[in-house]
Amino acid sequence: MTLFLSMPASGVVIAADTAQAAGANHWAFVRPERPLPPNLRDAEQAHNPIDRFILARLEKEGLKPSSPAKRATLIRRVSLDLLGLPPSPEEVDAFVNDPRPEAYEQLVDRLLASPTYGERWGRHWLDLARYADSNGYTRDFPREIWKYRDWVIDALNQNMPFDQFTLEQLAGDLLPNATPAQQIATGFHRNTLFNEEGGTDPEQFRVDAVADRVATTGAVFLGLTIECARCHSHKYDPISQREYYELFAFLNNCDEPMIDAPSEREIARGDLEKRKEIRARIAALEKELQGRRDEFLKHQLAWEKTITPEMRARLPGPTQTAVDQAPDKRDDAQKKLVADLFKTTDTARRLFPVIEKIAELQATEPVIPTTLVLKERTEPRETRIHKRGNFLEPGDKVNPSVPAVLHPLAHSGEPPNRVDLARWLTDPANPLTARVVVNRYWQRFFGQGLVETENDFGTQGSRPTHPDLLDWLACEFVASGWNVKTMHRLIVMSATYRQSSAHRPDLQSADPANRLLGRQNRLRVDAEVVRDAALTVSGLLTREIGGPSVFPPQPEGVFEFTQDPKPWKTADGKERYRRALYTHFWRSSPYPALMVFDAPNANVTCTRRTRSNTPLQALTLANDHQFIECARALADRLFSQGAKRIEEQVAHAFRLCLSRGPRPEEANRLADLLAQQTKRFAERPEEARQLLGRADGDGEQIPVRAAWTFVARVLMNVDEFVTRE
Repeated sequence: MTLFLSMPASGVVIAADTAQAAGANHWAFVRPERPLPPNLRDAEQAHNPIDRFILARLEKEGLKPSSPAKRATLIRRVSLDLLGLPPSPEEVDAFVNDPRPEAYEQLVDRLLASPTYGERWGRHWLDLARYADSNGYTRDFPREIWKYRDWVIDALNQNMPFDQFTLEQLAGDLLPNATPAQQIATGFHRNTLFNEEGGTDPEQFRVDAVADRVATTGAVFLGLTIECARCHSHKYDPISQREYYELFAFLNNCDEPMIDAPSEREIARGDLEKRKEIRARIAALEKELQGRRDEFLKHQLAWEKTITPEMRARLPGPTQTAVDQAPDKRDDAQKKLVADLFKTTDTARRLFPVIEKIAELQATEPVIPTTLVLKERTEPRETRIHKRGNFLEPGDKVNPSVPAVLHPLAHSGEPPNRVDLARWLTDPANPLTARVVVNRYWQRFFGQGLVETENDFGTQGSRPTHPDLLDWLACEFVASGWNVKTMHRLIVMSATYRQSSAHRPDLQSADPANRLLGRQNRLRVDAEVVRDAALTVSGLLTREIGGPSVFPPQPEGVFEFTQDPKPWKTADGKERYRRALYTHFWRSSPYPALMVFDAPNANVTCTRRTRSNTPLQALTLANDHQFIECARALADRLFSQGAKRIEEQVAHAFRLCLSRGPRPEEANRLADLLAQQTKRFAERPEEARQLLGRADGDGEQIPVRAAWTFVARVLMNVDEFVTRE
């Protein structure tokens, strides 16, 4: 029987078997062969092979490339792209005034060697990994998985080859003598949502989690919409429903444990041994308490009747769920949660003095970080096709395998496992992975990929604007040993990357979307970079790398629309000013200043962020508490660095915020604004103190400092501050 499908964009109804046959010859399913870079009439404009492909296409269209960007613009651009932070005025001066031909090359090498590089490019990968600090759905309880985030940062800083990077994340637990770091790496597929609603079917949401892992693997590594084959064979690409469940089988045989993840320092000082000793002493005391179990349970049940809605609302999410459950319906974990809660009450500690001894011991127990990982089951699960995608209607049994349209799967054991899948993904014979990854790198540096549909290399996706360049980059990536930094260096060293982004009327009419790259693209920086740039120019940024997620200031009332209020103890000290990468991310109530600048919601993999332009963005920069703090600190920085003349202070403010000096008309307008605001705040001292957040201080300087704070707010709100030229 032929199954007819819905209407594609061409307006022609395609049968499933016809679509499968047509897709087999699709360009993206054919292994790339390394093309020769084309010859040029004017080869001097090309810095490396990338430019020869770009310039050849421009020549064909009768267009010329743009002139190189100014040096100050270039260092700001490459610093934002590689590190996610603007350069300091001193770094700008050093580069602008360096006459050596290799000055830019040395700048790039310095940036690639910076540990900040791993933070910037780690954020890109975490978008793909759908990283968050909570479980999702309406209850959205917290999870501890920041060790995975730190593993990503460290792997990128070490320049781990991409094939190894892939292998450890998909199958680190299956490697011989797997290290703790390799086990932590499997957190890539533990970033799925987890539903803890009352009355849910655990198997349903386990199956959904596996389906999410299949979809994520397909999008991240293959650039395919594999999830479309969950309920029926893919409508447009040569992927059958059976093949979908054969991929599903690779990821269906996993347990999902939480493991201890101590640091080397915690191991060296014996924290694990100390905790083991304390827990043994606690167990002995718990055994003593267990002798009075019936009496304990009687008083616990009586106490439970006194729990008010207000008391319940302050409890951690899993404990709320346990309290809500009838005592005889609780599982062992829930019984322990409620019992542990009762032990914290005064009633329990009068009645049962041993509880106090247990609490004293627990207070001395070292806190060891934990993280979520995958672990292969010793008893394999059976995988069957789900009829119409319904896990309650199992069909034929399937074994792990890969789509026939791509290269064969090499494997040593039966059945194949996640190690085999990871190696298949990065096999040089794979026509997709290298293309997909380098296209995504290109997208980061130019705002759009050579293939515009970066998550769909299938038959309904866009064709590449420069097919030979894409194939050359893919082949170069594999030949380099999957060297990520080498590819990034290659792209940013090209003349194409270094072009000016200035508007050109001739290009506007001939190539309005700039698909031919006759100039660079102006890009609004990512949400995290907006905040990090403000912290940098104000001098507040804490540059410490890694560690638990933090809680910077956010507006009140964020959790009013959530089912359960979330804990948010606003950080003080250095944690208040960590990079936005480390901000605790609740899926049900994500950090507002990140979302307003288009951060992904972490529910599914994000292969490309949108870039919107809304009034809320300007309002956030002008009025959000964290940006007001940055404006105050920038004003203080301008005062503390010795410049006394207004002209010098204005110039320094521009160089801090925009990596350039002001034009005369800009300097005059800012000086006029400063004078106006100084007069205003002198007449309204209470408004000045409110803006500064101070109740006292030098009376003469308060209006001036408030005026400079106002000016700093303006500079951090201009389009240029949040734009990568």
